Amino acid sequence: MKHQTIGLLGGSFDPAHAGHVALTRAALARFGLDRVWWLVSPRNPLKSQAPASLDMRMAQARQVMDHPRVIITDIEARLGTTYTADTIRALTHRYPRVRFVWLMGADNLVQFDQWKDWNDIVHQVPIGVLARPGHRQKALNSRMARRFRHARLTASDSRLLAHADAPAWCFCNMPMQAVSSTALRAAAGDA
Repeated sequence: MKHQTIGLLGGSFDPAHAGHVALTRAALARFGLDRVWWLVSPRNPLKSQAPASLDMRMAQARQVMDHPRVIITDIEARLGTTYTADTIRALTHRYPRVRFVWLMGADNLVQFDQWKDWNDIVHQVPIGVLARPGHRQKALNSRMARRFRHARLTASDSRLLAHADAPAWCFCNMPMQAVSSTALRAAAGDA
């Protein structure tokens, strides 16, 4: 695994859906990543409702995302980490020769300043942000975007992100997928 660039897409994936797949494929292409790891988290500290079982979400994620350069992993459960900053610290320690890039949709960038040690995350790894319906302007005006505007790479330089030193981030547009895990859970509850 040495000298690889790996994008980390974290979340509860409750459930995983076509929007996650589209974001992953866009990240592989736009940021020039060797691989993407889906970090299926045991729980999301920002959500009050517990997700479906980890085993169920892992199996469902594997059904939805079938790509030779994408790994579905429960490494956060195995590391015993709950927060992204702790996970990134543990992964960079465990894999010192890997260049990690944190990946997120624009909807997460909007509330990124609510994450534990969010400022540390920005200084640990480059961050790739991909557009989500209805969140582009909010994301680009978010606290993190404003504070680190000096560290933003243009979309035309997106392939440089994986090799940039943190703090560095890049916002890229992509074809929109209006699907969300919240909407899918709500629809399943109505069925």
